[in-house]
Amino acid sequence: MTHPSPHPDRSPLEHWEERYGSAPIWSGKVNATLADVAAAWTPGRSIDLGCGEGGDVLWLAEHGWDALGLDLSPTAIGRAREEAARRGAAITGRARFEAQDLSAWEPAAGSADLVTASFLHSDVALDRTGILRRAGSAVTAGGRLAILSHAAPPPWSAALHEGHGPRMLGAAEELELLAPAEEDWEVEVAEDRSRPATAPDGSPAALLDALIVLRRR
Repeated sequence: MTHPSPHPDRSPLEHWEERYGSAPIWSGKVNATLADVAAAWTPGRSIDLGCGEGGDVLWLAEHGWDALGLDLSPTAIGRAREEAARRGAAITGRARFEAQDLSAWEPAAGSADLVTASFLHSDVALDRTGILRRAGSAVTAGGRLAILSHAAPPPWSAALHEGHGPRMLGAAEELELLAPAEEDWEVEVAEDRSRPATAPDGSPAALLDALIVLRRR
């Protein structure tokens, strides 16, 4: 899926409000790779960065986590809250959503057992690496930082992405940029994973994701 280039005079808030403004843009489902790895983890307090319309947060809440989702877009946050309410009191008691500019976010130390960031990419200015490094300070001892991202553009639009949009990194390169201190973090997972997809023309395809899971010592 491709999107128009962002208007150079628009702020990140204006850009994302425009993206979310007309209709829901995600499926509402959890990212399958996150579900695969998180299913084995003991529930606790979680924070999802760039939660969008809340699919990952709602899944975590349904699986016992006290889950907080943060996103720049008030429209996306509103949709996430509406979906949580639709799913009932058991979810609204565990899932919270807040509009938050992650560029200015300063997490409380040790405030989460899990911090997730799924496809935290942006067509407008975003200090992604800085945000992810700060997110690590929120993770308590024994907790995890889980990052899922696009390692490559979709094969049907690779040529369109060349030289445009956010740079996509494989897990090894992402890990090198994050540079987690060995005395503070254990690298549980750092790998590129292929998943099946369907191209716009209906043909089968594969997408390449990068998954990093760090566990605080």
